[in-house]
Amino acid sequence: MSVDAAARHGWPTHYLSALALTAGLLAGCSQPAPPAPVTGQVAPKDAQHQGITEPHGDHSAHHGGMVLMNGEVHYEVVLDPEGRYELWLSDAVRTELPASIASNVTVTVSRPNAEPETLRLAVDEAGESWVGTGKPVTGDSVMVKVNYDLRGEPHEVEIPFVPAKR
Repeated sequence: MSVDAAARHGWPTHYLSALALTAGLLAGCSQPAPPAPVTGQVAPKDAQHQGITEPHGDHSAHHGGMVLMNGEVHYEVVLDPEGRYELWLSDAVRTELPASIASNVTVTVSRPNAEPETLRLAVDEAGESWVGTGKPVTGDSVMVKVNYDLRGEPHEVEIPFVPAKR
């Protein structure tokens, strides 16, 4: 019922005021809610995963290597047939982490019919990744064992040698 119709029926003034206030409030509530604010998370670099910002939504290789996980931390192992090895660390939404969150990084390359080659990696000049150089890798059936400590906890994974895609 409109305020004018209520006045014609002899409703008291305080009822008319309450009716007008209620009508105004209901009209205000019919407006759509404003859009939610955008969060400040960093989106992945590659076109396939742009716009994905939820944790663990992006497992693409940002440096051409193989992406694996250790708890909430992603790590990318980059294997180059020329004998260069890299380890990059990132958080759950793939924001790069400083290399210093890890320590004691080694790579052991196991080639068929040869002694394993163990390399101790070092933090690069920018402090972004762990790097090391060994003998070139040729042939099939080569395995790589990556060891490191992350915040004091040891981690080890053995993976096939898959050359980086750069």
